[in-house]
Amino acid sequence: MNALVPLPVLLPLCATGLSLTFGTRLKRFQRFISVAVLTAVLGLSATLMVAADSEGPLSVHLGDFAPPLGITLVADRLSGLMLTISSAVTLCVLVYSLGQGMADRDEETPVAVFHPAYLILVAGVSCTFLAGDLVNLYVGFEIMLVASFVLLTLGGTGPRIRAGSTYVIISLFSSMLFLTAIAMTYAAAGTVNFAQLAGRLADLPLGVQTLIQAMLLTVFAIKAAVFPLAAWLPDSYPTAPAPVTAVFAGLLTKVGVYCMLRTETLLFPGNRLGDLLMAAALASMIVGILGAVAQTDLKRLLSFTLISHIGYMVFGIGLATREAYGGAIVYVVHHITVQTTLFLVAGLIERRSGTTELTRIGGIARAAPALAVLFFVPAMNLAGIPPLSGFIGKLGLMRAGVADGGVWAWILVIGATATSLLTLYVVAKVWNLAFWRAAPPGQAAAGTVLESDDDSDDDTDEGPDRMPGTGDEGVRLRHQPAGLAVAATLHGRAVTTTSVLPRPMIWATAATVALGLAFTVFAGPLTSYTDRSATELIARTPYIEEVLGR
Repeated sequence: MNALVPLPVLLPLCATGLSLTFGTRLKRFQRFISVAVLTAVLGLSATLMVAADSEGPLSVHLGDFAPPLGITLVADRLSGLMLTISSAVTLCVLVYSLGQGMADRDEETPVAVFHPAYLILVAGVSCTFLAGDLVNLYVGFEIMLVASFVLLTLGGTGPRIRAGSTYVIISLFSSMLFLTAIAMTYAAAGTVNFAQLAGRLADLPLGVQTLIQAMLLTVFAIKAAVFPLAAWLPDSYPTAPAPVTAVFAGLLTKVGVYCMLRTETLLFPGNRLGDLLMAAALASMIVGILGAVAQTDLKRLLSFTLISHIGYMVFGIGLATREAYGGAIVYVVHHITVQTTLFLVAGLIERRSGTTELTRIGGIARAAPALAVLFFVPAMNLAGIPPLSGFIGKLGLMRAGVADGGVWAWILVIGATATSLLTLYVVAKVWNLAFWRAAPPGQAAAGTVLESDDDSDDDTDEGPDRMPGTGDEGVRLRHQPAGLAVAATLHGRAVTTTSVLPRPMIWATAATVALGLAFTVFAGPLTSYTDRSATELIARTPYIEEVLGR
């Protein structure tokens, strides 16, 4: 079974070569490779999760070099669960992207790179979840960074280049900080292997331990978009294509949360920086949700709710009890699926209405009831309405806070409750504006092509069809019959509205909704699994013994 551990990383990397080789000539084969590989990765991830739960952690030393020389990959309960959920979500998003026509309907941009970049992204995510040392974790981050820049800037439009540049600058800064932390760790402990560091860091002076811990937490907080290190996110994600935004918002920030969980439990037990983490959690909750309240664009609104709800996960890490870790893991799993779903729905709304500006859309509940249901269920889940999984995760965290009884714990319980109520207000606002009220007079009809000035050099005067003050400056409207092929959603310069959404997009979104509901139906087995995972994280011994062979 240990031989399966590297495959979630190796399969997407090997498929990337095939996709690059045949993608430009055999587009159907390229799509088949991507779907088949991600399906295989999902099966492998589920197998590793079950095996880690029944047999304990699994590890492999690549090249048969023992630590600290070799590359170690480890799959325990936490990494197995994260691999499984991430594989399921990335597969659904891939199907969604195929329905949107990202890979086969746009001849103006190098869309053949989408599938290779997406597969590399999946490999990077898998690498971070399985990494057994700091260097391999850094490699996983860099793999994700390279793929992320390609995906964020697809089409090469001005807004996407600016957003991608911001993302890369922030990521490069965190990478330099990460490299510095790795160098300091190796200089102080003589290794970067997690299992060996678990025993050696405790022998270092307290000041050295705290400095290394603070630097690693800063790196991971940037990746997770924890306030005040989250200013880059609302400007980076909304400009990307809907599938890219969905997988970034739902998954990539949770990579940072996973790394915080892993290092705080395995390398730095004792919760020395717990108060600092809980302060950051509270700030993330409040500032993020207040930012969401102020937004009128759906994508930016969801970006701020993402920052806000990262605070719940950091809350659990800061408490550092078994119950808190279990609640945090439940909330991570829940939030991956719900946040991805909501951004996919935002893409469907944009596809149908031509915009995600809430002041310019309405009447969707009557015109497209299925789309309304696809939004309503995850929106209520995000708000934590019983008995959905969002409520289960929040309840677990709040119970852990009450059981702790500390001042910060009670402050976080109150802050989490207020954030949940404000989240309900935010999603209710979206429902009332976009779905429940009648369509506003200026809403684009089906078959309308919304073009930016980059698409054409003519008709640059500001006429009645332009939309100043709505975030759509520089956008023109022209009409063509409904039903014509949509070829403009990828390069970011135009979008054709349509009342008939592609079925793969609907199916993929419905699958993520169903996955979120499955966490509610199987809440008992899920919480039992996360409790066992939290117990294993605190114990540390099973992980260390598996890697070092003691």
